[in-house]
Amino acid sequence: MMNNIVSVSTEKSWYCHIWPWLLMLGPVVVILAGGYTSWLAFTRQDAMVVGDYYKQGKAINQDLRRDHHATKLGMQSVLRYDAAAGQLTGAVNRRGKPYSGKIQIRLVHSTLPEKDMQLEIQLDSNGKFTAEVPMLEIAHWQIVIENADRDWRLHGDWAWPQQKEIRIVAETPPVD
Repeated sequence: MMNNIVSVSTEKSWYCHIWPWLLMLGPVVVILAGGYTSWLAFTRQDAMVVGDYYKQGKAINQDLRRDHHATKLGMQSVLRYDAAAGQLTGAVNRRGKPYSGKIQIRLVHSTLPEKDMQLEIQLDSNGKFTAEVPMLEIAHWQIVIENADRDWRLHGDWAWPQQKEIRIVAETPPVD
């Protein structure tokens, strides 16, 4: 007699198990995330990169001279923003006395250049002003105040709305 033994395999194929799929999931997620990051890098402009860095560097020295001049003049300013009225109010003083004339105020958003604002303001005889300003975003703003001739400059950081008002005083020069 002949015995015909037929063996039937009860093992499953590799693709029927969950472990190979779980092991492949990690590299697939990394490839997809790398592709998405590459897409972001190529489609978004980096606003922090300055094309003409040499001119920017030369301009920094001019800005420092204006800062020192503001210190010599004893310049200071106070700004307040009323969101309900949409108004920026403030005053500019020179050695404790009202400053009069035209000034420029730049509100520079910390990350989005399209949100930056520039205001041309005529101070009254008391050195005060009121300007209409659209709703400020919650952000850290850089404030730059300078006269029309750009002889002096005040600058400071403003965390709005945490700080309801900002006081900017020209830095005192270092003692020799």
